[in-house]
Order: sequence, then C-alpha cells, then structure tokens
Amino acid sequence: MFENIDALKAKLDQYRPLSPAIVKNLQEDLIIRWTYHSNAIEGNTLTLLETKVVLEGITVGGKALREHFEAINHRNAIYYVEDIVRKEEPFSEWQIRNIHQLILKNIDDDNAGRYRQQNVLISGATTPPPDYTLLNDKMAQLIDWYNSEAYKLHPVERAAKVHADFVSIHPFTDGNGRTSRLLMNLELLKAGYPPCVITVDNRLAYYEALDQWMAYGKTDCFIQLISEAVVDGFKPYQVILGI
Repeated sequence: MFENIDALKAKLDQYRPLSPAIVKNLQEDLIIRWTYHSNAIEGNTLTLLETKVVLEGITVGGKALREHFEAINHRNAIYYVEDIVRKEEPFSEWQIRNIHQLILKNIDDDNAGRYRQQNVLISGATTPPPDYTLLNDKMAQLIDWYNSEAYKLHPVERAAKVHADFVSIHPFTDGNGRTSRLLMNLELLKAGYPPCVITVDNRLAYYEALDQWMAYGKTDCFIQLISEAVVDGFKPYQVILGI
C-alpha cells in the first residue's frame, strides 16, 4: 500500500533541501487549501478564495465573525505545527492542548485547550465517545502508545491511527476534527511527507471510513483514504519542481 508513496518521497528527497522561494510558495498554497477544506468539512461557509482574502487580512461581507476567526486560527495552528517539526519536539498532551487552544481562540476561550467536562455525542457516528471522567486516562494511554508502539507503523499508517484514535476519544467539546487533522499532518511532516488535505468533496467517504475504524476496528478504508490524500499531497511539489 505504501510503496508508491515511498517512491514519491524518495524522488522528492532528491530535490531537498528546497530553495526558500519554493518553500514559501508551497507553504502559501498549502495553508489556504488545508484551512479551507478542514474548516469546510466542519461547516464553515467561506469559499477557497474568501479564505485566501481573510488570511490576507480582509473582512468578507455577509460572513460570520466566527468563520473569519476559524480561518485565521487554523492558519496559526498550522504555523504552530510547523514550529513543532522544526524544533523536533516530542509528541505530548501539552502540544495537543496548544493546538486546540489556537483553533478555538476568540471563538470559545472558556473551552479552548481544556478537556470537556460533560458527555457528548458525535453527530452521525455509530458509537459515542468515552465518558468525560475517563478522558485523562484515555489521553495518557494515547501518548503512552505513541511513545512505545507508534514507531513500528509506517508513517502514513501512524498518522492515520493518531487521527482516528484521537477522534474516538473526542476530548474537547468542539474542534476535535480540525485538531485531529492537524495532529495527523504533524506526524506526516515529522517523517518528511507532504501534509494530507482531506477535501470537503470527500467528506462523506471520510466520515464513513472513520466510523468504520471507530465502531468496528476496520482500519483499511481509512488508511486507504489517507494514503490517497498523501499521494495527492505530492502533486504541488511535482508541479513546482517539474517532476
């Protein structure tokens, strides 16, 4: 499943390190697409071009202030994830809380970075997330697994599992989806792979594959979906570098 992805990475690695101009161009494109699609999956109505102008500091008429903050916050969370990669910081609950705090800044400051204090349902999911009294233990178990077992998996499978396991815990009242996709891409970036952007057009398949994992432990569909998105993540590099 991963041979094609690793072949693409090996080809890209031949061109690294990329020039600062190319890195900047790729980053600007990625931030707009990743922010647009991740927010649109959660119901944000900004278009791709509207997301671009909001990130340039322009207010879009007729759009809620919350939607503006969601775009700005997501971009800042990407910056934070990139900073973690640069500093080679170990995976931790502290990082997760910081990412979530950035996602909900100026939207729900009371709950930003704080685990939920109530039980919730995941809309459309087959199984409910754990009782809120178990969250500290569940999150500690996730970190323990990461530190002891995660390295045995291929980076793409590891990234998919971090995403799925985090969503199944659903530790926050809101913003779990965006946070989970940031955590998934944190793993891919650490391993030298391009980030994986789940497109809003693929939302139904994404939710269905995720539910199969969470409810029945069937992981293949979700890993396949993530793998295909990672392959698509190489395309901007191929365009820019002509490979």
